[in-house]
Amino acid sequence: MTQPKKPRPAISQADYQRLSEFRYLIRRFLEFSQLQANEAGLTPRQHQALLAIKGYPGGGPVAVGDLAERLRIRHHSAVELVNRLAEAGLVTRDQDKADHRRVLLQLTPLADDHLAELSAAHLDELSRIEPMLRRLLSRQEPVLSADP
Repeated sequence: MTQPKKPRPAISQADYQRLSEFRYLIRRFLEFSQLQANEAGLTPRQHQALLAIKGYPGGGPVAVGDLAERLRIRHHSAVELVNRLAEAGLVTRDQDKADHRRVLLQLTPLADDHLAELSAAHLDELSRIEPMLRRLLSRQEPVLSADP
């Protein structure tokens, strides 16, 4: 026997427009981010990894498994990414003294420099689109196009 469908709230045209505009802003931000990473000589995934390591909650050491979780990728993909980052001189790997199975990652000064430049640009871009995001998330005002 199947469960009856849960009634869903009514979705208005304004709701569809708000969701569409939100996804559009996300896609624009991701495109901006990819271009910035490429201009810095990094792949978008490398930039994401550096940010995940630097911005790890609590600021503690980041293991490869933690990185995989933060990037939502498989462990073996994270290992391959870390190998490429290490070859590029962007991360160092150290064995966890408490658990020798864990490899801990740390950014190099080169990675810190790249990440500082990229993060400044990203914070500027977020400041630029913040009013549009606030308007969309408030659900108070009609949706206007995010095109500049």
